[in-house]
Amino acid sequence: MTLPDPAPGLPDGRVRVALVDDQQLVRAGFRMVIDSQPDLEVVLEAGDGAQAVRALDPAARTATGPVDVVLMDVRMPTMDGLEATEAIVARGTPEHPAPRVIVLTTFDLDEYVLSAIRAGASGFLLKDAPPEEMLAAIRTVHRGDAVIAPSSTRRLLEHLVTALPTDEPAAADDPAHRAVAQLTDREREVLVLMARGRSNTEIGQDLFVAEATVKTHVGRILAKLGARDRVQAVVVAYETGLVRPGA
Repeated sequence: MTLPDPAPGLPDGRVRVALVDDQQLVRAGFRMVIDSQPDLEVVLEAGDGAQAVRALDPAARTATGPVDVVLMDVRMPTMDGLEATEAIVARGTPEHPAPRVIVLTTFDLDEYVLSAIRAGASGFLLKDAPPEEMLAAIRTVHRGDAVIAPSSTRRLLEHLVTALPTDEPAAADDPAHRAVAQLTDREREVLVLMARGRSNTEIGQDLFVAEATVKTHVGRILAKLGARDRVQAVVVAYETGLVRPGA
């Protein structure tokens, strides 16, 4: 398969999207929906993870322009979405940051989602989600201020965390526990609510504070945990026992 060249010179503010899926018809459907939006445009397609890693290499993107968000299928030939996500995120540099990756999944692939998030994915989305939910997910992950559309986040988090080990918690002196120990009491409250799928607006209502204050807390939490975004912070909350499945 020949990869299309990314479109050069998109207007400032336009979100550049890459589609990685081995089914051409799926990519065509996603492209049609995404390209219908004035603030989004598909600039790259790949039929497997290996093609995506090559096309999104920082050296290649220096000449072709950056990609902001990747929609990444899990099951693909040659290299699956998990390996590709890890490789793409790992190759990011301060000068050429890695794009944010949204993993496309179904309920029967929860263990893959967790692995992808640990590899650096910024979110996850049901492959049969309505078009408007997919568009919202791209914009949300690009902003970096939410996990994904709340309607899927709550269901997926509840289903996903059952894959986390609860009988053997990580050692109290591991990096994740040390990072959580740096959080203030208020930041811990905010992180717990984040782990329950609450939006910034809902967290503000729960804690009787302004949404701007919540955003400040979230930013500090991400910095202290060394997390790229909310979804990785949520995983840390469960892995360290700050939040328990079903609690």
